[in-house]
Amino acid sequence: MLRSAIDRLPLDRLPLDRMPRGRVMTGILIVVLLVALYYPIGMALTNEINDDVAYTAPEAFQVDGGSQAVSMAAALIHREIDETTWVANKPWLFPGAALDNMPNYQIGLMYAISRFAIEMTDSLGRTRGSSQADADLDRASGLLKYDGTIWVWEPSTSLLPTASATKQYAAGQRALMSYNQRLAAGEAVYDKRADNLIAFLDRVAADLGSSSAALDARATESDAGYFDTLADDIFYSVKGRLYGYTMLLEAVGRDFPDVIAEKNVGQAWEQMLASMRSAAVMDPLVVANGANDGLIVPSHLTAQGFYLLRARTQLREVASILAK
Repeated sequence: MLRSAIDRLPLDRLPLDRMPRGRVMTGILIVVLLVALYYPIGMALTNEINDDVAYTAPEAFQVDGGSQAVSMAAALIHREIDETTWVANKPWLFPGAALDNMPNYQIGLMYAISRFAIEMTDSLGRTRGSSQADADLDRASGLLKYDGTIWVWEPSTSLLPTASATKQYAAGQRALMSYNQRLAAGEAVYDKRADNLIAFLDRVAADLGSSSAALDARATESDAGYFDTLADDIFYSVKGRLYGYTMLLEAVGRDFPDVIAEKNVGQAWEQMLASMRSAAVMDPLVVANGANDGLIVPSHLTAQGFYLLRARTQLREVASILAK
């Protein structure tokens, strides 16, 4: 009687140990397959290296009478944290956490933007060096220096929730836009002097010098070719900086047309940008760190370093012409 009653129960109401073994195994295999596909498919859908050198700031970020460089900086921040996905701070449960090149690229790009914000605070966005720093620019420069790997919870520092990198960067973007709107209204300063432009170019050149040192150090320490797991980290970090500086310098050139024309530096400026674009768009399928004189395996670090140093030399040349 009891056996007959159990046999008449629907299959989904039977205890697990009475379900057919084949269906249990099928269910387990489906779960395992989904887990196995979650990361590779999620990584493929998430991975995006935004290195379009023809990118222009959307209309929403353009401010009549404002700085085009500040508009570009704000637009690049928005693109990375809102339109794309900021993966540098994603924990293990997100597929993007397993990515390697994209987070290094994003952190490098944000570093370039933060350096620009600092330069705006220290010189470009104030009258000489004795005036007070602009409050919006000062706030933006502090927020954009935030560690890009921090999520909403950082157990290494606190068990309580914390401000995520994306929240800090979004606040920095708003501060930049606030400055630009005040600038358009005549309530903020953008000191478009040749010496200020020279100072910015020197800062960029100095930062590219440190980037070239990182490339040289890795190229010297290893020639593991396609099996160098650190080479791509350095390559994409430098690529992000180069792309950021390229886009910002193009916009800065549009902010300083009178200075560039007066100093007759237009041709040298364009040559400098061309070299930076060449380095910024390099995107090999696999980054190889072969010997510098290798016959078969290339050295992408060395190739990137060549264009970087060429651009750095041209930055110095432009600064020299502006100083005359």
